[in-house]
Amino acid sequence: MKLPEDILDQISRQASALFSQGQQARDEVRANVRSLVQSQLSKLDVVSREEFDAQQAVLERTRTRLAELESQLNELEERLRDSSAS
Repeated sequence: MKLPEDILDQISRQASALFSQGQQARDEVRANVRSLVQSQLSKLDVVSREEFDAQQAVLERTRTRLAELESQLNELEERLRDSSAS
C-alpha cells in the first residue's frame, strides 16, 4: 500500500513541528533550571572559583611573608641573646 504524497508531507510537517517544539521545551526547561539554581546559590554563602583562587593566592603570599618575618625575628632574638651574653 502506497501513501499519497500529501499524507507523507503532512506527517513530515507534523513530525518536524513536534521535534522543534521538543527542542524549544528542552531549552526552556534548561533555562528555568539554570535560573533556579543560580537563584538558590545566590542565597548561600558561597564564593566563585575565581574568588576562591584569588584568596588562596593571598593566603599563600601571607604565609610566605609570615615565615620570612619569623625567620628575621629568630635571627634578631639570637643576636640579642649573643650580645646580652657577652
